Amino acid sequence: MADLFSTEWAQAFKDAWNADEEITASLQRVGFNSVVAFGVPEKDEPSFIMTIQNGLVSSVNVASVDEIKWDIRATVDDWLSLIVKPPGLMRLGIAYTSRKLRFRKGDYATMIKDPSLAGAFVKSFALMGKVL
Repeated sequence: MADLFSTEWAQAFKDAWNADEEITASLQRVGFNSVVAFGVPEKDEPSFIMTIQNGLVSSVNVASVDEIKWDIRATVDDWLSLIVKPPGLMRLGIAYTSRKLRFRKGDYATMIKDPSLAGAFVKSFALMGKVL
């Protein structure tokens, strides 16, 4: 098991994401390209950055901070809570409204209204747990 957001974890997450047809197919249908970061609120820099091209993670921890379109933060305890028992849309909404999950960049409301993005977002928490 790798530590959350470590280099080993990042590579395992990339591999798990790209192998997950449910996530990749839904994002490929909408031609999703973005740079998504995850981290903890007390640090300026994100702990993990993934570049997504047409639904597939093309690289991890390579993109510059200026390229980030979505920057999602939570405390380590809140990340682990969301990863160990992956949430559905309701629990993610509660985490967002209670500020346990924060978006420094990107718009939660816009993302959650798009079924392709919302489904991939929810599923990504389960993937994070698989590689933890």
